[in-house]
Order: sequence, then C-alpha cells, then structure tokens
Amino acid sequence: MWPYPRASCWTNHLSWQPFLPAAVARLFPPPDADAPHSAPLAPRLPGLARFTVRKRLLQAVCEGFPGGAGRGDRGAARLCSGRALVRGMELELEEAFVAAGPFGAGQRRLTALLVLLQVYVACQSMLIVLVGAVPEYHRDQEGILVSRTELAKHIHFARNFTSIVTEWYLIEQEAYKVSLASSLFFAGLLIGNITFGPLSDKLGRKPVYISGLFFDVVFGYVTALAPNYDVFAVSRFFVGIVNGGMALVSFVLTQEYVGKSFWSFTGSLTNLTFAVGIAVYAWLGYCVREWRYLAFVANTPGVFFLLLSFMLPESPRWLYSQGKMAEAEDVLQYIALGNGKERLNLKLKPNAVTLRKGESTAGIQTLVRHPVLRWRTLILMYLWYVCSFVYYGLTLNAGELRGNLYLNVALSGLVEVPAFPLCMFFIEKSWSGRRKTMTCFLIFAGFACIFTMFLPTSAGLLLGPTLLALCGKMMVSAAFNILYIYTSELYPTLLRNAGLGVCSMSCRFGGILAPFVPSMKSLSPSVPFVVFGISGLSAGFLTLLLPETLNKPIAESIEDLQSHRYQVLQNEEAE
Repeated sequence: MWPYPRASCWTNHLSWQPFLPAAVARLFPPPDADAPHSAPLAPRLPGLARFTVRKRLLQAVCEGFPGGAGRGDRGAARLCSGRALVRGMELELEEAFVAAGPFGAGQRRLTALLVLLQVYVACQSMLIVLVGAVPEYHRDQEGILVSRTELAKHIHFARNFTSIVTEWYLIEQEAYKVSLASSLFFAGLLIGNITFGPLSDKLGRKPVYISGLFFDVVFGYVTALAPNYDVFAVSRFFVGIVNGGMALVSFVLTQEYVGKSFWSFTGSLTNLTFAVGIAVYAWLGYCVREWRYLAFVANTPGVFFLLLSFMLPESPRWLYSQGKMAEAEDVLQYIALGNGKERLNLKLKPNAVTLRKGESTAGIQTLVRHPVLRWRTLILMYLWYVCSFVYYGLTLNAGELRGNLYLNVALSGLVEVPAFPLCMFFIEKSWSGRRKTMTCFLIFAGFACIFTMFLPTSAGLLLGPTLLALCGKMMVSAAFNILYIYTSELYPTLLRNAGLGVCSMSCRFGGILAPFVPSMKSLSPSVPFVVFGISGLSAGFLTLLLPETLNKPIAESIEDLQSHRYQVLQNEEAE
C-alpha cells in the first residue's frame, strides 16, 4: 500500500504531467468518483520515503517511453538526460546521481585512480614483511655477543637478500625491534584514523586526502634513507599516521563519487586491488633484494598518484551534507559531462539537516549520544578489530611459514582474489545479504585457523597448516571486504566518515597486536592460529546483531535511522 492514495499529491506540480503513461496510473490509482475532492492529502513523508516515491515515479515514467521499459535507474537516467525531468525540478541527491549517471565513464576514471592507489597503500602496509625478514644465519662463536662489532665478526647471514635485520643485527635479544617497528606503523594508523576522519568531515575530503598522500610520500623516502633503526622506526610511525588517514579518506571518496547501487562493487574492487598490491610488492621484493632500494621503489608510485590526484573533484555527497548546494551541483554537472551526457540543469533539494542553520557539525559525540548509533558502533568496532587482528596476523605470519618467502607473501595476497567474486555474488542476494554473508565468512575463517592444530607442520603445502592458513586468510579477507561496504551503509551521510574513522581506529588495535602473536609459537606452533580462530568465531556470531542493509535506502540524517516510517520503508524495499 502506497501512503499517497491520490495521484494529484505528486502530479499537480510536475510540468510533464500530460505525458504520464499508464504505469503511473497503476502506481497511483485515481480516486473514486464518489470520493469528495476536499479529502485531505496524506501527510508529508520523511526525506527517504519521498525519495523512494519519486524514484519509482521516475522509473514508472521511463517504462512508458520508448527505450525505457524495464530499465530501472538507467531508463530514468536516460529520460532525465533527455531534458524532460531535470529542468525546473528540485532533486534529491540520489535522484541527481541517477540523472548524472550512477557509474559512467567519468566516474570510472575517478574511481580507477583511487582504486589503483591501493597498490601503493599495500606496499607501504606490508613493507616490514620483506624489509624486516630474517634470513638464515650462523654464528661461529657461542655466548652473548654485545657490541655490533662482535656481531658483525661472528654472525654470518645468507646473502640472498638484505633487510634491517642484516644491517642492524636485529636478532636474538634485539629481534623484538622488528615487531616493534610493525606495531609502531599500526599505532600510526590508529592516530591517522582518529584525526583524518573528523578533519575530512570538517575541511572536505580532497584537501585532507592530498595532504595525507603528500606526507606519506615524504616519510616513505625517509624510511628508505634512515641512517639507523631509531629513525627507521619513527618514520614508520609517521608513515602509519598519514597512510592510514589518507587510505580512509580515499575509500570514502571512492564510494561518494558513484551511486549507491555501485558501492558494493567499488568497495570490493578497492580491497581486491589491495590484495593484488601485496602480490606486486612480493614481486618487487623478488626483483630488488637490497632493502633500501626496495623501500625506495615501493614508495615512488606515490609521487605519480599525488600529481594525478589534483584533478579529482570534491565529494558531491560531502558538499551536499554541508549545505553547499551550488558546489555540489557543479560537481554533479562535471560528472555528467564526463559520463558523456549533455549539460543538465540540475537543482538539488536541501535535506532536513542542511536546513537547520544553527546545528553543530556531527561528530564522534553524536555516535555516543544516540542509542541506535552507540550500540551499532560498539559492535562494528569489535568486528573491525577482529578482522584486522586476524587479517594482518595471517599476512605478517606469511614470512614465518615454511617454503619460499616471496611465494608465501604473494600467495597471501593472491588468495584474496577469489574473495572478490564471492562477495559480489553473495552480498547482492536477498537470501544472504551483507549480514549473513559476513557471519559465514568469519565463522569459516575461525574454523580454518583452529583446524591447523590437527595438521602436522612437516606436511607439504597441500596437506599442511599453510593451506588452512591461506583459506582462513581468504575468508577473513572476504569478511573485511564486506565490512567496509557494510559500515558505509550503516551510517547516515553526515556521520559516515566519522563512523568509519572510529571503526578504523579500533581496527588498528588489532594491527598493533597482530605482529606479536606469531611469537606465541614458542609455546606451540598452533597457538597463534587458535588465537586467530577464536577471535573470528566470536566476531561472526556478533554480526548477527546488526541490521541488514541490502536494498535499503541511504539514511541522510540521524532522524531517518530512528524514524518508524523509515523502518517500514526499509521493510517495503526489502520486499
């Protein structure tokens, strides 16, 4: 049942009313002849409900025009670009994306740059795996060697590659410094997520993203030229700050350049490219065996991405949430022209939040103050922590597995590639959706890690713990992939970046602890995998407490999340 019983509620104000086809009549049945004309109209719906009614009206109209039947959003977009609907009509933001094109050629170019950036992000994130690798060595004198001169004289490393271990003799009593450098990087990610999220909500996505990328490149070169361990460790800390913050904002930009129906695709593609970036880094490490040259080569692509990023526009969704309608319309016009459409006369309709002039900027305090967002955020924080803890723990542990170092690192990245089609298939199905799919992936990852304790460590690749560890990596990667998309959809537009920032902050605690877990193998080789397995199982069951977001409209404000009519609308959309 539609809440508007009479077609006149919407058609009286539309200049193209004479062209309404029969589809609209079916959508809005005319009133009975005996009904009094003075019957009051239905009350005004919230913004999300109005958007759904208008969107279905656009689609219904398109079905009555040649070339528009059965084409949904694409048919509506074609009609809008045909000058029939856009001119003289205020549009909601999602309607404007339909008119400009939800994922046209122009948007594909914008997102391609940000997606390929993940190769650079992966190289920086995984740098310590090869730069801090420990080659085989032997000592020709027993006892404790204190000075570096004695170490250099009596410790002999294999010469197949160099690392910070071979240069600064980080072995035995000094071995903890490798894990410490890795943890400092993830501690930097924590700070970057705390600071860059709110900054991008206040100052804009583009300036914060470009600033972070610039300093990421600068500190990356400091890492390659570090004269001693202390400078190396400090540089990794600052790389973590700017790399984590920049990666967070670039992901949000990737989502906010396209229509909501393509969020799952761009989000999955971003995480797929990160996985490929791990394999690319392993290949670079195989080709460049000197660790300083490797750090330099892995950091150089950031310069090219920095120069290209100046051509990116500001996020139209951020401009819209800030009430900057004219600038948002200009960006949407730029996107439409890049998509090959003719110039559109777009006019955005301010949402309820932007109409309130005295309202303060939403932030982390809002996430704590509202009960719906508070419990949702707590659960998501734990899920992000576990996904990061298991994901980076298994990735960093690749260097500890038996076999070829570079092959293990490359496989730990390539094993994530099948996670992309798996996610794209399951998360778009009504019988699985986001919530159930992520639950299953986390539970499977947990069991895969736990079952490694029943396999002999001396077995080969196909029968040993390495295979189950790679399967667990694939499952948790799929869950991590979904979690980015799921979290973006669970927060309203005005709080999306703040919510992602808080969740990514908890994610970094997992990254900080992950490098030290492999050291627990001194108790038993299976202990690290059991720790990862129990964490995955607990997160999988907690996911069931979150709502499903598949085929649900995007909330623009907090009021939409708490509105009873919004919940009813969600149920109607799911059907």
